[in-house]
Amino acid sequence: MSVEDRREAIVTATVPLLLAHGANVTTSQIAQAAGIAEGTVFRAFKDKRELIDTCVRSVLGVDTELDLLTDARRATTVAARVTEAIGAVTGYLDRMWQLMGVLRDSGFDPNEGRRKEHKGPPVEMRLITEHVAALFEPDEADLRVDPHLAARLLLGLVFTNRMQGEGFGESAADVDGLVEVFLHGVLRGEDR
Repeated sequence: MSVEDRREAIVTATVPLLLAHGANVTTSQIAQAAGIAEGTVFRAFKDKRELIDTCVRSVLGVDTELDLLTDARRATTVAARVTEAIGAVTGYLDRMWQLMGVLRDSGFDPNEGRRKEHKGPPVEMRLITEHVAALFEPDEADLRVDPHLAARLLLGLVFTNRMQGEGFGESAADVDGLVEVFLHGVLRGEDR
């Protein structure tokens, strides 16, 4: 097995453990889940920090979502494309927030030891935004805003809809409700 294949197998075995234990997962648990000796973890990764960072990058990867959004372009109506976009983005947000929440709760700071330079949204969100914007392009003549702004507004709606708990409320709209509000607003009937 190549070093890259070994690293990938260790990451695959580690991600579910990170979701369960956060940064408190032990290299012993990782080795057992991967079916390897504990020393093999340190031959594939400099240290546990590098392994966790690699796992975070893996979980935050958007290849699956970009494929879903590309496939959504086949839908014939804007409502169908928006429905598929919401599903893809919601899955990504849930996965991201689950991992970041458990890591935060276990005391892990992904930016520890790094100089943080704010350069706008992460590349993953820029890619998602571009792909969502492409879903609006076939209907651009019927939009009140350009496709890129429509994408940002939709992502904002999806993002805030996922926020629940203290200070945000306990209810959330389902996908059909989000599509309806996004495309037609919050007013009913002729009042729109």
